[in-house]
Amino acid sequence: MIKKIIIGFIVMGFIGCAQNNMMELEGRLAVKGSSVHTYLNIKDIKSNKNYKIQNQESFDLMQKQNKTVKVKVRFIKDAIGPGFPAVVEVLEILKVK
Repeated sequence: MIKKIIIGFIVMGFIGCAQNNMMELEGRLAVKGSSVHTYLNIKDIKSNKNYKIQNQESFDLMQKQNKTVKVKVRFIKDAIGPGFPAVVEVLEILKVK
């Protein structure tokens, strides 16, 4: 009985951790960096933070530069400091303005 309860809490913990990696961002897409080291960036309107988009080819996001988009993303990596923003992976485009 106790084993089942402990296993239940462990499973709920894993599900809770998986849910925290997903979020929605709304902001303007822009290319940042210098010539060889460029990357596609979204600046979130709500938090005013920049996020590097890891998989821009999957949704052809380079064609949506300077447009405001709302996307569902998975958080990949924390920001290290200036010039190294947090990294996200786009899962779905919700809206393009």
